[in-house]
Amino acid sequence: MIKYLAGFSILLTYILIVFGGYVASSESGMGCGPEWPLCNGKVIPTLEGETLIEFGHRFVGLILVFLIGLLFIRLRKESHSQLMLKAANWMVVLLTIQVLAGAIVVILDLPPIVVTLHLLVAMLFISILIWVFRQEQQRRIHLPFQLERQSIKRKLNLLIFLVFLTIGLGAYIKHQTFGLSCHWLYCGDTLLPREFPQLLQTLHRFLALVTLLYIFYFCLISYAKKMGAFLKRRSLLMVLVILLQLLSGVLTIVTSISISWAVIHLAIGTLLLLVIVDTRILLNSPNE
Repeated sequence: MIKYLAGFSILLTYILIVFGGYVASSESGMGCGPEWPLCNGKVIPTLEGETLIEFGHRFVGLILVFLIGLLFIRLRKESHSQLMLKAANWMVVLLTIQVLAGAIVVILDLPPIVVTLHLLVAMLFISILIWVFRQEQQRRIHLPFQLERQSIKRKLNLLIFLVFLTIGLGAYIKHQTFGLSCHWLYCGDTLLPREFPQLLQTLHRFLALVTLLYIFYFCLISYAKKMGAFLKRRSLLMVLVILLQLLSGVLTIVTSISISWAVIHLAIGTLLLLVIVDTRILLNSPNE
């Protein structure tokens, strides 16, 4: 039961993250006005336009809160692992922070730094859910030689940090409306940035490029050092996802931040983080 609750919570959290991107891209964040938890002064408002979008996001969030409550109760009752109990507590803490951050975002009229933190906390939250799911699943990963495990973990830790930082900076740029400060290849009439928004956009792209190169490096060594079928498959998946992410980023700029491409860009970036986090978690399982 715990595994299924965790699995469904992961799916719902991912949907909520992408839905939140749609709320932001469609500029529907104030669809319920500066009120929380009410929406335009009502428990259930007139569902149309921006109000429908924002209320829909809140409603999905409410379902997630209910699911996490059930998951927390089951974990406290059935789990005898101290790590699992700590994960359950952190799960609730992060969800509480997430809910409060969502309220602050609405009350303070979408401050960019809080909106960005709102997204990053969601990334930490879904990572814990993945850990809980994998602990319940008890999947074992075989590596040809045990000594490489720690080295691989360090490489994956660095990748997680790079992707997390890139997503956070990208979100801040978006909510500061700096997204079109540069063309997809250059800034203004030069390759180098000259203004602060251009500098942030260039830094975001630099981090994306470093992440791409590091993922290619990770893929190459997984084959060169014969690290096993699991890591080979995962590294190829990472390469595919980040290439799609870069393509969606270019199309987002070329289309002047089209809502659909902006949402796809977030969806793929989040998926990349989840693939790397899941790979890192699975490496904690005992060797066969």
